[in-house]
Amino acid sequence: MAEIRPLKGWRYQAALEPDINELTSPLFDVVSEKQRQTLYRQPYNSIHLSVPAGPNPADRAAALLSEWKKNEVLQQDVLPAIYVYYQYFTLPGSHQEYCRKGFMCHIWAYDWAEKIMLRHENTLPGSVNDRLELLDKTKMQTSATHGLYTDPHCSLEKYLDESMQAPLYETEDYQGARDVLAVIQDLRVIREFMRVLADKQVLLADGHHRYESSLTYRQKMTSQNPNHTGREAYNYHFIYLTNTENEDLKILPTHRVLTGLPFTDEAFLQKLTTDFIIIPVEDAFALNEIIAGKKWAFGLYLGGRAFKIRLKPEKFPELDWNMPPVVKDLDLTVLHYFVFERIMGIRRNHQRNFSDLQYNRNFAQCLTLVDTSQARAAFITNEVTMNEVKQVCYSGAVMPPKSTFFYPKVITGFLFSSIEQHEFESEIDSCFQLAPPQRTAGSAGFNI
Repeated sequence: MAEIRPLKGWRYQAALEPDINELTSPLFDVVSEKQRQTLYRQPYNSIHLSVPAGPNPADRAAALLSEWKKNEVLQQDVLPAIYVYYQYFTLPGSHQEYCRKGFMCHIWAYDWAEKIMLRHENTLPGSVNDRLELLDKTKMQTSATHGLYTDPHCSLEKYLDESMQAPLYETEDYQGARDVLAVIQDLRVIREFMRVLADKQVLLADGHHRYESSLTYRQKMTSQNPNHTGREAYNYHFIYLTNTENEDLKILPTHRVLTGLPFTDEAFLQKLTTDFIIIPVEDAFALNEIIAGKKWAFGLYLGGRAFKIRLKPEKFPELDWNMPPVVKDLDLTVLHYFVFERIMGIRRNHQRNFSDLQYNRNFAQCLTLVDTSQARAAFITNEVTMNEVKQVCYSGAVMPPKSTFFYPKVITGFLFSSIEQHEFESEIDSCFQLAPPQRTAGSAGFNI
């Protein structure tokens, strides 16, 4: 199903590699304003390409990229390769070190209807247009989206581990994770990667807006090219792939914060009693532990008081949103229906853009926002499981907004992917075709 291919990556010149810590940056949608201003002061930091500052940002990024290429700040690897990317990290409250293993490559930008690339959330048009303009002007993909494939045999891990014996470079990023990059240029091994992925679907974990921009760009260029063959650079997207069967693949919860309430605290609690069992909790900092692993259970912090709330099982059939059972059964669906729609009156299609409903991954900060009167209430949630992500993706539906936070985030600056045709092509491209490409009726992709 999924057609992947190696890429000739662009990387910082060797003289800059010792300063790689000063060159990487957070993804465009998580970098804070404070982080931006600090990183902008670094003349070669990758943020100048991924989140360019000032007016006409896409034009500025394109001009700067041209200058960096000319001055060899960035240089392109000669041979196409699979780039191996490991992230070593710990989780809050634990000293155990995890290692998320994956690799970066190109993948065909499949239409959603083809059911090869599967999503679990919707995109915002404004963010897609922003990424699309940047891609159109620079022809450079500055950071890989995060995709998931399922291989119970973990047949590629031995090649990943072997490549890590000679890493290209490593750094500690803004999250505290240790990021390590290695490369595989062995033709036989690359073809094995392609073979393993050829019968897989890919679940999009993170980077829906960047993928959507690549898909839109491919569709635009295809319509403008009467000689379209399917092997043009614009057909491909830059992706970081990890195996869902890796135990170190972690999803963290994203909590919900209400900055405004149309009720008093007591009135809000009274309304909740209709659908929820409410139990006072003495220590607010224990909320996340108290609800851990409990279905349809949430922590509520309201006016300096903590509660465990849990949906009354007999109320669940009243959830009348039209969606597959696997989505309806999610904790977050229950929260968004019974609290934000039924009590707050925020209709489902308006919740994503409702200004008083905010999303925060930091448990302690959620409590602080209420204590400092910056918010009225915080709902502490459990994380979505990997199995739930799979089932929702396979169902063709989407989760409530901000349901998943795959941790750690991929960083920008380790590797760049060009879709300029002359930079995309390789003299040995024919070596990477597992079978002659053939169009299928109604398909935008190829069979391999």
